[in-house]
Amino acid sequence: MTVRLSALLPSLLSCALIVTCGASASASAPARAGTVLPTGTVRPSGALSPGGAVREAARRAPACGAPYLVERELPNGARWRLCWEMRVIEGLTLTGVAYTPPRGRPIPVLRSTALAQIHVPYDSGEPRFHDIGALGENAVTLASADCPGGERRERFVCVTTRSRGHGYLKSLPGEPNLSALGHELVVYAAFQIGWYTYLVEWAFSDDGAITPRVGATGSLAGFATGPEYGWSTGTGDTHVEQSHTHNIFWRLDFDVDGPKHDVVEQYDFPGSGTARRTLSRTVFTEEAKAVNAPARWWRVVDTESRNADGHPISWEIGDSGSAQYRGPADEAFTRADLYVTQYRACERLASNNPAPRCAGSVDRYVSGQRLTDPVVWVNVSYHHVARDEDADPMPTHWQGFRITPRDAMAENPR
Repeated sequence: MTVRLSALLPSLLSCALIVTCGASASASAPARAGTVLPTGTVRPSGALSPGGAVREAARRAPACGAPYLVERELPNGARWRLCWEMRVIEGLTLTGVAYTPPRGRPIPVLRSTALAQIHVPYDSGEPRFHDIGALGENAVTLASADCPGGERRERFVCVTTRSRGHGYLKSLPGEPNLSALGHELVVYAAFQIGWYTYLVEWAFSDDGAITPRVGATGSLAGFATGPEYGWSTGTGDTHVEQSHTHNIFWRLDFDVDGPKHDVVEQYDFPGSGTARRTLSRTVFTEEAKAVNAPARWWRVVDTESRNADGHPISWEIGDSGSAQYRGPADEAFTRADLYVTQYRACERLASNNPAPRCAGSVDRYVSGQRLTDPVVWVNVSYHHVARDEDADPMPTHWQGFRITPRDAMAENPR
């Protein structure tokens, strides 16, 4: 186990400090409903009203102010609202994320979300880095060119909007064409860890989707190796750059349409190679871990809230783009692609967890406890085999996943 030197000392000194936040108070864990937030304001927990009506918590102002409050209306009339913090350990952290569709009511989605680890094992077996330990201390000051068309918040965070391509295009004989470009709100920051510059980004689409992703750029680490563990770069074959994996974990504390009644489900569609394909649903009632499989996805559903069609409101998690790294016994946290755990404030990172009163890694958080307040951990792997085009500065390679509304609305929010 290796921690890059730039991340080691601050994590030993402080596990609680917020580098940049809405007040002088520090916070060591994601805020809970009904507790004091860094701004000193209290977010009421709120009670679920029949039929999924607007909760009192969703009606109230967010528990942060400028410059930490992000509220943005996109061209189709959809709105996103959230708060951001720069925490020492996790770096950029978002709280109170809510989506309002055009002509609709606000729908809370996430209580909090942040990176939970960037684990970088090299193919020869060494080194094996855990890059999150003091991410916020290594935030990069963004230049105006790093935030095109947007605004920089406290030097470290960019808030901007961009096109996401066609939101839809419909062309049928005898009917008028319908088409529109979609847009998304983007919140991101950059962090310098060793040789790598990590771009940490959340994109919030006008159709209610969320895309968390991380881009690795900067410089290659420069670990030479034999040809069995890497790829020749530069002139001739004298230098072989060692291949490695980026295992990135996100921690997602969902509050789908409010702080209660969230359930995590897994959906499978077996029948590959046959003419028929059935639907299979697994409800996680206890802490669990799962691996990717063809035609498999998960969702977090509020079992009491309904859209106008009477269907339960949920957000779907898809993670089909992972390289699915599986490490040795001392890296058991890499052996699943999704974990569901009961909320505990001290369970912060997927590995090298800094809180001594909690287990050290996410695989050990799964202990059979009944789920009443589930937290979802998503693991996405990217195997980086260097190429000549990675010569300094290295082009960004991205990895991430998508969170999509499923029956949060009764129609296309166009």
